[in-house]
Order: sequence, then C-alpha cells, then structure tokens
Amino acid sequence: MAEKKIILGIDPGTIVLGYGIIQTEKQKITLLSMGVIQLSKYEDHLQKLKIIYEKLHGLIDSYQPTICAIEAPFFGKNVQSMLKLGRAQGVAIAAALTKDLEVFEYSPKKIKQSITGNGNASKEQVAAMLQSQINFKMQPKFLDATDGLAAAVCHHYQNRLGESKDTKVSGWGAFVKSNPDRIK
Repeated sequence: MAEKKIILGIDPGTIVLGYGIIQTEKQKITLLSMGVIQLSKYEDHLQKLKIIYEKLHGLIDSYQPTICAIEAPFFGKNVQSMLKLGRAQGVAIAAALTKDLEVFEYSPKKIKQSITGNGNASKEQVAAMLQSQINFKMQPKFLDATDGLAAAVCHHYQNRLGESKDTKVSGWGAFVKSNPDRIK
C-alpha cells in the first residue's frame, strides 16, 4: 500500500524561484501550493541567497514535505549567470537538507520528458500538461511556479516507475491501462 508523500519541487533562480508542493497517494496527485519567491527587488546577491533559504524553510515548516525535487542548472553561455544560479540551487538544497528532506536532482530535459513526453517542450507546454494532469485552474503569474511544480511531479512519476520496475507491460495499450491517471 502506497503511503502519502509530500514533495517540494523547486525551479531555482536568482530573480524568480519557482516552487510547487504536492501530496501523492498511490497515483493521485493533489496540489497543495504553488508560487514564486520574487527576488528581483533585492540588488545584493547574498541577500537573495538569504531570502531563498528563509522562504524555503518557511514552506518546509508549513507543509512538512519529506522530499525535495530540484531542477539541475542547465549549461549556458554566461558564466556569471551560471555561477549565481548554481549558488541559488546550492542554498535551496542546503535549506532542504537542514530540514532533513531527501533531495533529488533532475535535469530540465528529464522533467519536461516526464511531464509532456517531450524533453524539448516549452514552459507553456509543461504548464498546460500539468493543468490537465492535476486539474488545477490557477494561472501562475510566472511560469517558474509551474516549473517548480513540474520538478515535484517528475519525482513522483520517476519514483512510481522505480517502485514498479518489476511490472512488465506488453506494449503501449497495456501501459495506458496500468497508468490511467498519466494518460488523458
């Protein structure tokens, strides 16, 4: 019997950090919270890191997740931006670890593939697919919120697949029958 799990998903950023918090039980996903931590008003990078740490601690205290799924930084051309993004991710991971959460890191491509079936999907496609999968009507102000939610949902799907790796299906039809909540 599958137990209830609360998963915090994070899309790290130094201007906008997106997050989503879900509760899962068996195949059912319930959205608990989704939003952004707006950091653009802070000029000092160290102040931004402090705010990330404090706000994530607040979310963890409020929702009591046991798992944190975080998007790994992608490789970009601007080295300074990559360093700042890496620091934001590191602080987010540290915030989760100091609250004893298990932390899992997923590449942006893996998250998109998990949600849409296409590792090159746009942020808008990911958001639309999440809305149909979880059936929420909220339109987040920033797509970073749905990116954070996508990390949490990706972990749920990856964990489910890992738990059922002994289950074999004979083809697409059998997969659809055994995963009705994932296929709409």
